[in-house]
Amino acid sequence: MKKKLVVLTGAGISAESGIKTFRDTDGLWEGHDVMEVATPEGWRKNQELVLDFYNKRRQQLKEVEPNLGHKILAELEKDFDVYIITQNVDDLHERAGSSKVLHLHGELLKVRSTKNRDLILDWTDDLITGDLDENGHQLRPHIVWFGEDVPALEEAIAITETADYFAVIGTSLQVYPAAGLISYTYSITPVFYIDPKPISIPNIRNKVETIAKFASEGVADLREKLLKLEKTT
Repeated sequence: MKKKLVVLTGAGISAESGIKTFRDTDGLWEGHDVMEVATPEGWRKNQELVLDFYNKRRQQLKEVEPNLGHKILAELEKDFDVYIITQNVDDLHERAGSSKVLHLHGELLKVRSTKNRDLILDWTDDLITGDLDENGHQLRPHIVWFGEDVPALEEAIAITETADYFAVIGTSLQVYPAAGLISYTYSITPVFYIDPKPISIPNIRNKVETIAKFASEGVADLREKLLKLEKTT
């Protein structure tokens, strides 16, 4: 039976494909205050702005491709039972070939009803005011905004608890509850942390091996380290 590799990915892995990180150092996301485009309050204040913002992100996504980091994670399914838990809303993991991907913060290529969050539709084109669900309610981006619950969190915790290996790639570990997932690994589970500017991980019992590289190069190192571990166990 293959060992289970659980991977938590963040904006850093998609940045190498040309997608800007969710929040730049100036606090802006693609030139916008995140509070204007990524909160329920922003939606109520200016629905047109929010719709236009995500329409542009959706179009941008069609212009980029998975990078080597995404592809190596998909290739690792040959040797491991790989489960990707991602904070990213793009579909680059899926397009690279990963078969088990859980999106914590929603997906750009889906929309949902403003009245029933379980009514979710695939959506690849622009979303405009007047696009309604089957019950006549406005559709909104299927994105978990600041201040909203993270519906996939319990599933993510359950997956993390079964990890034989756990890797963190391209995330600052600053956004909760995603950053707290690492605490659900068993203390004997090896943890790998890939980031060009790694921070210290507080309150963790596990042995953490840091790979201070960008995602693509770091994931290549991760593959070698995991395969070497498998040969010695």
